[in-house]
Amino acid sequence: MSKIAVLTNDLQYELVEKNPERVAAVTAATPHFTAFLDGIRRRGHHVFHLQLVNDPDDPNAERYDGYLPVQKGTHGAEVITEFVAPEDVVVEKAKDSGFYETDLHDRLQALGVDTVLITGMQTQICVQTTAADAFFRGYNVWVPSDCVVSARPEDRDRSLEWLAGYCATVVTSDEVLAVLDEQGALPRKVIKTP
Repeated sequence: MSKIAVLTNDLQYELVEKNPERVAAVTAATPHFTAFLDGIRRRGHHVFHLQLVNDPDDPNAERYDGYLPVQKGTHGAEVITEFVAPEDVVVEKAKDSGFYETDLHDRLQALGVDTVLITGMQTQICVQTTAADAFFRGYNVWVPSDCVVSARPEDRDRSLEWLAGYCATVVTSDEVLAVLDEQGALPRKVIKTP
């Protein structure tokens, strides 16, 4: 059984369609991102989609001109079809991190997962907080740099630099698949702080 899982963040219709910058970033990343997910599945690894579902009573939930996006049961909250395969798992979350008040950790532990690849949108928010929470829980964390997006490239780049300097191995998706094919696993980052 695989000990590796990809976690996608917020690849949902209303979140991606919020502004032209997000649409452009996700559109540009989609071809290699979907190819990466297919490659992960073909190699027998797990894919979990972290789906943000806003609580109408959450005073911190972002509203779009007074409208609360990604509400439970709406089309806008659905994970975009082209990223999902029938064998994938969708985990609802109410906050940025996929681990915050969800059963994600329990589900991963039940499968024996010890390595997670954090992907999706936005790099500086949901990807970064999910990666840090995974690290705090003892996971080996990898971030495929071409499978994360942000509306502003500088936010993505700043976050990738932070992740690489702290808790994650940051490489391209092609490099991830090459290491998996060569070693059968993804080595744990050696943590060294200045």
